Amino acid sequence: MTPQKSPPKKRLSGQQREEHIIQEAIKFFSEVGFGGDTRELAKRLDVTQSLLYKYFPNKEALINRVFEVVYMGKWSPFWESVIQDRSLPLTERLTRLYTEYAKAALTRDWVRIFMFSGLRGEDINRKYLAILRKRILEPIAIELRNEMGLPTIEELPLLSSEVELVWSINSRVFYFGQRQWIFDVPLEDDLNEMISLTVEHFMAGAQTVIPRLLETAQSKKT
Repeated sequence: MTPQKSPPKKRLSGQQREEHIIQEAIKFFSEVGFGGDTRELAKRLDVTQSLLYKYFPNKEALINRVFEVVYMGKWSPFWESVIQDRSLPLTERLTRLYTEYAKAALTRDWVRIFMFSGLRGEDINRKYLAILRKRILEPIAIELRNEMGLPTIEELPLLSSEVELVWSINSRVFYFGQRQWIFDVPLEDDLNEMISLTVEHFMAGAQTVIPRLLETAQSKKT
């Protein structure tokens, strides 16, 4: 009996090949971390390592592209705009923000690549967290002052301690993803409800702590 021939492989265009490499690299790095060898990645792609380097001259270039796709490619303008919408109470704005943010940030690829990047000392964490601070955390800290009728940043520059407090919301939400994709202990309760409670809990504490921080800072100026 004559053995059946395998169907010929579909020839990919250059753009399709590059996109295929990126998507497989995302899966690969989320599984094994950035210590993974590009030879193994090429093997999984069923291509030669030289072909891989035709599209990405080195591993760093590939990692940078993964950053652009996984993190900046999923960045939503809504996250920034809802913070500024003063027609809504800040508690509602933050709940909407983090409910939407969780849809991108609590995926397997996002969480695992972020953790592996931190352990390996890659630039992904530093680049992303710098953007997060400037576009999300500092604006939230400014809106907290406005919500509570406290001095503007023109009257009293933003304190690092204020921003650190806002980090706590982000850290808590991200921890929900860590539990699922790192520790394999997913939430037993509804995620959106837990985000709402996290914001409510933060706001209750902020109303006590932030005025005190600013009062102390102002007293040091006089």
